[in-house]
Amino acid sequence: MKTYRGDRTIDGVAVTVDGALLPERTDIKPISRDGFEWSYEGVAPAQLALAMLADHFGAATPALQNYERFMREVVANFGNEWEFTTADIDAALTARAA
Repeated sequence: MKTYRGDRTIDGVAVTVDGALLPERTDIKPISRDGFEWSYEGVAPAQLALAMLADHFGAATPALQNYERFMREVVANFGNEWEFTTADIDAALTARAA
């Protein structure tokens, strides 16, 4: 199970997956020119949602199909520091489908 972590520091934001920096995945879809953000709805949180889902699924198509709602329902509600696992992603996606 992978663990995604986000933290705001004096140097900006950092998002990791299992301790390594999470790629922004602008190769799939360039949504934000300013990198990742969270705790609100917008382009930078959408880029984070897309990157997390692309990593989680290992594919672009399901990430593109789900990132907007995932941003609104999950990423927009993250606090300053957060942790989210692959099991949490599965639970969030399943809850939306129900």
